[in-house]
Amino acid sequence: MQIPKPDQIEVIAPNLKRRLSGVTATIVRLVPIQARDIGIVATGPGLPPSVPHVPLWRLPLLPRRRQVWHARRNTEMLLGLFLKTVFRMPLRLLFTSASQRKHTGYTKWLISKMDMVVATSSRTASYLERPCRAILHGIDTGAFSPPDDRAALRTSLGVPNGVLVGCYGRIRAQKGTDAFVDAMISILPDRPGVTALVMGRATESHGAFLEGLRAKVHDAGLAGRIRFLPEVTVDRMADWYRVLDLYVAPQRWEGFGLTPVEAMACGVPVVATRVGAFEEIVTPQTGALVAPDDIPALATATAAFLDDPARLSAASEAARLRVEESFRIEAEAAALIAIYREMLA
Repeated sequence: MQIPKPDQIEVIAPNLKRRLSGVTATIVRLVPIQARDIGIVATGPGLPPSVPHVPLWRLPLLPRRRQVWHARRNTEMLLGLFLKTVFRMPLRLLFTSASQRKHTGYTKWLISKMDMVVATSSRTASYLERPCRAILHGIDTGAFSPPDDRAALRTSLGVPNGVLVGCYGRIRAQKGTDAFVDAMISILPDRPGVTALVMGRATESHGAFLEGLRAKVHDAGLAGRIRFLPEVTVDRMADWYRVLDLYVAPQRWEGFGLTPVEAMACGVPVVATRVGAFEEIVTPQTGALVAPDDIPALATATAAFLDDPARLSAASEAARLRVEESFRIEAEAAALIAIYREMLA
């Protein structure tokens, strides 16, 4: 990816976290697309070569021209303020908020210093005590698409060719992995053709949580039918959605939550909890919504799809169509670029 010349940089997207996170993934996905239409660079550690970026130390040396500083974390808002007030960089400060909880006094103060604020969903916007624009995340609908031959793909990945239900992401209580496991333990005994896949990574502090889930599945006699799979790289995720018949997003809390969009883009209906942006993503035509932490409701909604192949098939087509119409990453990139240009004017 070609990096804009210093005097062509109009937008800087900081990423001040080395470990992979949702914010990092957003920057890695968006910036290369935005770079086709505006002079944008990222900055910070651990960014791949596909993302145009400049080292942090070079920022104060950039030509003195108006630029948008697009922060997505508190630390990035603070650094933008520092560069603007101490190094006198003529920055216009933009913050994207994904949080769905009451902000601390410190965060409120940082947000009050921003020139403009974007929220990733209407619910997120309701937690901000100032005007903002709501821009939903999008994905690459070319990279995430329905399979050409699901049976062949399942064989290549070593998964059964029956009915597959998946739950992917970090393995921890916040993500509701235990709620998914409990729901599967309740409905799988009466549905011998169904297998559940749990894929993701448990960090060290959540290792005991994962081992507890494995033990619970073993004690239920379902070790072969509720499978725990290791995390795979981002470029391999689409295939793991493509093998599914149904995706379950059982989170107890979420900022936005992109996995339902990724699943739907691959033609997979979704049963999700009413957290994050899920109520703005999942419709009655594409899946079902239940209250967070309501395991009986989660099990019932999942079973209703598994027991109705015609409904599952119709929801599969509707899911793909919804993503194509409302969650393309090009639309997200264009909406943000429009804000950049407004702030630069």
